[in-house]
Amino acid sequence: MSLHTDIPTRAQIERLLEQRSPASVSIYLSTSRIPQEAQADRIELKNLAEDGVQQLEAAGLDSHVVDAMRTQLHELVEDDDFWGHQANSLAVFATPERIRTFRLPNHLVAMVEVSDRFHVKPLLRTVTFPQAAYVLALAQGSVRLLEIGPSGDPQEVHVPALPSDAKESRGNKVVKVREQSYAREIDHALRPVLSGQDLPLILAATETLAAVYHSVNTYPHLAEERSAGNPEATSDADLADAARTILDDIYAEQVAGLRALFDERASQGRTATDVSDVARLATYGAIDTLLVDIDEAVPGFIDEESGAVTFDAEDDAANYGVLDEVARRVFLSSGRVLAVRREDVPGGSPAAAILRYAV
Repeated sequence: MSLHTDIPTRAQIERLLEQRSPASVSIYLSTSRIPQEAQADRIELKNLAEDGVQQLEAAGLDSHVVDAMRTQLHELVEDDDFWGHQANSLAVFATPERIRTFRLPNHLVAMVEVSDRFHVKPLLRTVTFPQAAYVLALAQGSVRLLEIGPSGDPQEVHVPALPSDAKESRGNKVVKVREQSYAREIDHALRPVLSGQDLPLILAATETLAAVYHSVNTYPHLAEERSAGNPEATSDADLADAARTILDDIYAEQVAGLRALFDERASQGRTATDVSDVARLATYGAIDTLLVDIDEAVPGFIDEESGAVTFDAEDDAANYGVLDEVARRVFLSSGRVLAVRREDVPGGSPAAAILRYAV
């Protein structure tokens, strides 16, 4: 069963972040990759969509705008072809004129947000920790590329010109040279397939062959020297499970490294955890790295010039998520944004910033 994921590029995220419309509806929901279970997902989207439309009506938007939004979302619910190919979550960004969707490998919490801008923070979780990877199952007698998600069976990726085994690779009969030639041909064949991708590539190979491949690899996101196992002695399902464990380790190391950096920068006056401070610093372009709670909702407004925050008690179609807006400003000022779970945010706050300079 295919993963059918649409991992957004930075350019796509920037376009979402820059979008402005009085009627902007953002919807997230969990979905099933099993087509027979799509009906429940369609009902969930229908309910969330109606919630969003009712918020637009309550805000007093023109009836033509509201009707156009309802039509856009209804057509998506009724699109049989679309629902035949899903991943683990679905993100929907709708205006009366256009609708954009992303099928995501992460498991995201269902929500609907209505404002004059899109709610993008949960989408950034997919970019931060996509829970997906490629596995290169590499042996002397065979090679294949697998794509894995957070659960389910891996899917083999078709790679044109991939050599079938080491014997077919060019080079002389000396084993080491033959292995290097084999590895180079594999790397060359993978380039057009992996071009523009940023998912980790995890090797499943013997220690010797893995070392050879590392020496010739040109894909910038090859995981450090650890293996998901010997593909000649391990099933694809077990390779996927081992690769997911490696992914978890990679993400844990990234978070631990950022927490250590946060502690170091705190002693230099280069951190902030108060939401009002973080919003102001984001407005000034002072944030290098932002860790933000993916699930926390803080409704309100941030002044465009000063960065001053006005908090609201409840969410409505006029205000927006303050944390989401902070993430937007950091992202568009070329800062790094990591959407994480609350326990991974330093300082016990819903947001923690590492600054470019002391303040």
